[in-house]
Order: sequence, then C-alpha cells, then structure tokens
Amino acid sequence: MTTKSKRPTPLKKKQISGAEIIYCALEQEGVEYIFGHPGAVLLGLLDLFLQRSKMKHILTRHEQCAAHMAEGYARASGGVGVCLVTSGPGATNLITGITDAYMDSIPIVCLTGQVGTSMIGNDAFQEADIVGMTHTVTKHNYLVKRTEDLAKTLKEAFHIARTGRPGPVLVDLPKDVMLGEASFDYSDEVDIRGYKPRTKGHMRQIQRVAEAIKESKQPVLYVGGGVIHSEAHKELLKLAETANIPVTWTLLGAGAFPSRHELSLGMLGMHGTAYANKAVDECDLLLAVGSRFDDRVTGKLSEFAQKAKIVHIDIDPTAIGKNVSVDIPVVGDARQVLLEVNKLVKKQKRSLWQKRIDRLKDDFPLSFDAPDGSPIKPQEAIVALSEEVGDKAIVTTEVGQHQMWAAQFYQVSFPRQFISSGGLGTMGFGFPAAIGAALARPDKLAIDIAGDGSFQMVLQELATAVQYQIPVKVFILNNYGLGMVRQWQDLFMDRRFREVGMEVDPDYVKLADAYGAKGIHVSDRADLRPAIREMVETPGPVILDVVVDQDELVFPMVPAGGASKNMILQDQRKKKPLKGKLSALPDN
Repeated sequence: MTTKSKRPTPLKKKQISGAEIIYCALEQEGVEYIFGHPGAVLLGLLDLFLQRSKMKHILTRHEQCAAHMAEGYARASGGVGVCLVTSGPGATNLITGITDAYMDSIPIVCLTGQVGTSMIGNDAFQEADIVGMTHTVTKHNYLVKRTEDLAKTLKEAFHIARTGRPGPVLVDLPKDVMLGEASFDYSDEVDIRGYKPRTKGHMRQIQRVAEAIKESKQPVLYVGGGVIHSEAHKELLKLAETANIPVTWTLLGAGAFPSRHELSLGMLGMHGTAYANKAVDECDLLLAVGSRFDDRVTGKLSEFAQKAKIVHIDIDPTAIGKNVSVDIPVVGDARQVLLEVNKLVKKQKRSLWQKRIDRLKDDFPLSFDAPDGSPIKPQEAIVALSEEVGDKAIVTTEVGQHQMWAAQFYQVSFPRQFISSGGLGTMGFGFPAAIGAALARPDKLAIDIAGDGSFQMVLQELATAVQYQIPVKVFILNNYGLGMVRQWQDLFMDRRFREVGMEVDPDYVKLADAYGAKGIHVSDRADLRPAIREMVETPGPVILDVVVDQDELVFPMVPAGGASKNMILQDQRKKKPLKGKLSALPDN
C-alpha cells in the first residue's frame, strides 16, 4: 500500500498594517518627498516616516500648498509628485491644487485620510466626500474600502497618473483600512480594463504629416506642454531644423524649444509675441504638438489660422478637434510620433518664409521703455534676472502681469526650466511650486517670480522653506496691487480702479527676518543687479522685493474675444487710449 506524499504547506505571507502597505508602495514607486499636513487619521502612517528614512515628509503650512509643492516637484523632475493630508478640511483644501494639476496635465498622487468605513455617510466629524468632490478634476480617484485592496490601488494610481495624458489621481484612505492588516503584494504589471493609452501614431497619418510638411511653403510648429511631458524636445528641435520650420509655444510649452534659437517665435496668444501671432495667421500649415488650442492662444476661433491646414498630434484623443477643426489628426505620444515623422522629412530651406519671419520680428519686436529717472520697469527686472542667472535656475511664476512678463522676457533654454500655472491660472502657485522644484532639482537654483498679490496668498510657506532649509528665492515685482485686473480697468473701464490697490503691503525685509530668512529691498535700478547677485549668493531662502512701475502694462495684448492677429501694441495705446467696453472684458 502506498501513501500520497503531503504537499508542503505554503508559507503564509506576512501580514502588515494598511499604513505600512502604503509606505511600502510609496517606497516601491521611488518616492523621495511627500508634502502634507497631519491629522489624527494619519498617525500610524506618519509614525513610519519617523521610524524610517528613505522618504522625507515635508510639513506644509496649508494643504493647498502641499498640492502645489507636489506639482512643482513633478513639473521639475518629470516624476510623480505626492501629497498627504487628513480628512475633511485637509482634503477639501487640496481641491484648488488638484484642479490646477488636472488643467495642466501634471502627474500627482493625492492621499487623503478619511473617517472609518462604517462612519462614511453619517456626517461624522471631519468627514467629506472628497471622491465625489474631485470626480471632475482628477484623472481618476479611489475610495479604498478594504486593506487588501491598498497595494493594487496605489499601483494603479501611480500608473494612471504618469501614463497617457498625465494628471492627478486621488486615493481616499479610511482610518480602519489603514489600521487593518493584509499581505503586501506589489505587482510589476498593471492591467486596467478600458485604460490602454495609445503611444504610437497611425503610420498613414504620420505619412500624411510628412507630406503636408513637404508641400507647405509657410509652416509653423505650435507646441505645448505635451512635448515636455513626453521628453520630445530633441525630436522637436530636429524636425524644426531639418524642415526649417519656425516654432512657437504655449505658456506650458516654454522650454520645449530654446528661446534664443533663430527659429524661435516665442510664446503666442493673448500676451504672446506679435510676430508669433502674425506668423500663425499667415502660415499655410500649422503643426500643433502636445497642445490643446486653449482660448488664450486662439483668440477668436473663427479667425484663427484661417489659411492653414492644421495637424494635431496629441496623446489624448478627446483633445483633438475639441476646439479647432483638424485636417490631419494623429493620436499618440509626441516623442514617438515625432520620431517617425523625422524619418520621413527631408531637408528644406524655405528662404522666403524665413525672410518674412525675420521681417515680422524686426517690425514687431518685444520692447519696453526705461528712461533715466523713471521707476524700475518690470520687464527690465526680468531681463536683468535672466541675464544674471540664466540657465542656472528653474523659474516658477505666480499668476498675473509678472507671469506674462516672465514668459516674454526670461530666456528659457531647456525643458522644465519654466514652471507656471496655465489652465487654471492659480494665484499663489509659484512659491510652493518653487519649493517642490528646489527639492526635485537641487543642482539648480529655484526662483519664484512673484507679484505682491499672489505671494501674499502663500507667504506662510516661508516657514516651510526655512524649517527644511530649502534655498528657494522669491523675486517679487511689487506694484502694490493686483496688476492684471488693474490693467483691464485701465484699458477698458476708463481707469476706474476698484478693489485692486494693495497699499497695505508688508515690509518684506522684516517679514523675511521674522521667519528667519533673508530679505532685500530695491527701488533704484542702479541697485537691481547687485541685489540679484546677493540673492543668488545668499544661502537659504531669500525674498528680493523689487518696487516696479505701477502704471506699466503688459503688451502685446489680444483683447478677450478678439482675433489674435489684431493685437494691441504699446505704441497704439499711447496714440489712442481705449474706452470702456464691457463686451471686451475677459471671462475671469
């Protein structure tokens, strides 16, 4: 009689807490920094950051700034930024930052504490339906109901955030799920039904693009943030130089193509260069790569690029044809598509088109007047900063006039050098984003070009910068007001200024000192460049407060609803000031 041999009893996988599963998942994803603010539901997870040293938790002073720091980290590094906040108001305070990341396609993973699963829906203390609230402003979101689902959910969250068209993903973590136990199984593979981003473009469509380039006489490349996300800048440069195509970019596309290149047209749109907008108006082929035809770029849609055949290359199929009718659509990753296009495109000269572009640049240069005895002009402050610092810095901006002057006059040379809030236009974005960028790129200076209005929304984060000795620099163009709104009141409301003056401004030197940082004040142009050098050479956080001309306006400018080819130029304003027309006011 024979007996069957017993199979060895399988070893039971070690059971660990949900908090430890979260920590291990973040560790597997290579997370360096987590930005956040604590709460009682997070105590178990926060304790792990104390016990271990692979990841560093950065304590922010406001949860919105945690999201912006995660954005700044992601935008500067090309990786995924992570923020962690408690339930209720901690989670709701993230919403502006999440929406900013969603509008600009920035990969961040937002972890929010939540009340226990048995309490959800009972109006428990600090309960908020953050999943419901963020449904329309996240790429995807999760409410984890079982500890066993944590690892798989976090793996999917990071995968979704970084692939396809990037974006924010939120994971809501009930208290009992973090306290429960399960085994940690973190698979290398992710298979999400219905989520299969297409990276390679259709070859026939790519051939049509190459044919259109060959046939065109006056092409323009119009590129957005998608070129930077996909690391397609080298392929873009090759295409532009091979086919001799001038390049213009969106605010988020700054850095995709070198500003100083002879084929550079600068930024286009509402406050873009006049020669970029006029070139787009005259072109016979517009090649849009990784951009979404935002209203601030196109102006009046019926008059945008009327003479052009339009190519649109984008990884998001829903973006193609959404705002502008497209002749040749190509769905795919910008880098992958441009690699294939470059294989088919031959060398072309286009000497007549280049002469026309040169003439447009001569006729409509970016310029400003800074006569002796006048206040410091904001444009000259940006030029001085660009010349003194150049490629040593990553620059972030707040939102407003200073943002547009920075986009116009700061010379950008490489991807991820210029970081700004585009689609949402979030005041207070730049300073926390600069903190995130400084941690992502310690080899570079991180400088926030700020307006006094925007900076005052987030200045409490000076404490964060000082506490962790993050050497971020704040370069304030101080016009003692909300400059962009004031500009519209100047131009269209017959200079009836209402609720834009900020005469009660802090003394930024004293403010910096109060937080343990360095403060510098400049109001004389002779002191401007020495002050910039002092800012750069001073270790740790620094505020440089530059008092600029309050009456200086951003030009060129396309009035809201107007055609981009019909820009208001500075000399036109001097000849004939505009009177108030409510129909010309912006939507926001």
